[in-house]
Amino acid sequence: MNKIKVSKTASASTSQTTERKEWPVVIYLWAFGLAILGYVIGRVGLAAFPHPYHWMSGLVGGLAGVPIGWVWYRWRGDVL
Repeated sequence: MNKIKVSKTASASTSQTTERKEWPVVIYLWAFGLAILGYVIGRVGLAAFPHPYHWMSGLVGGLAGVPIGWVWYRWRGDVL
């Protein structure tokens, strides 16, 4: 049988040594900017439609900003 060694010290593979990856700032800027732009365009362009349409256009703009921000990050790098 194999013997298992027990130690009171933490191993090197714990969460203390793992590096947390954050999204680049440019992605947040694109998502926020396109969400605001989509909301404003939806507010002006969809004024005759029911109320939630401009919120939905803002959400679609924000969701479109995430992949656009990633493309910008891969092409031009982060803004900071």
